[in-house]
Amino acid sequence: MSGPAITFDTGALIALERRKDRAMKVYTHAKDRGLVVATPNVTVAEWWRGRTDRREAVLRGLLVEAASDEVVKLAGVALAKVRSATTIDAIVAAFAVQRTGIVYTSDVADFGALRGFFPALRVFAI
Repeated sequence: MSGPAITFDTGALIALERRKDRAMKVYTHAKDRGLVVATPNVTVAEWWRGRTDRREAVLRGLLVEAASDEVVKLAGVALAKVRSATTIDAIVAAFAVQRTGIVYTSDVADFGALRGFFPALRVFAI
């Protein structure tokens, strides 16, 4: 990973694809300040529904990294502790806390539950 990064979950990728105002502002603000906008590769599987020029453009603007063994193991432990969590949300949370702890999402409540396991996680609505 190069430089400090904020994490976008699947909902944030959808918002970027749809050019939602808040998503565009957050993305531009991050880039202007030298932050990397990152996402684990599992979010791409949840988001990608076929190639379009817009999806390709969004993908080019992100750092997409494979979830490491450490991240997926930590996500598994989180799933055991936070019964309402989904696998991908737990992976995104574990991925984010290994960076700046900042995650942007359209599902703040889902990540709010994960904050009990990941106290360093900072969740923002996209």
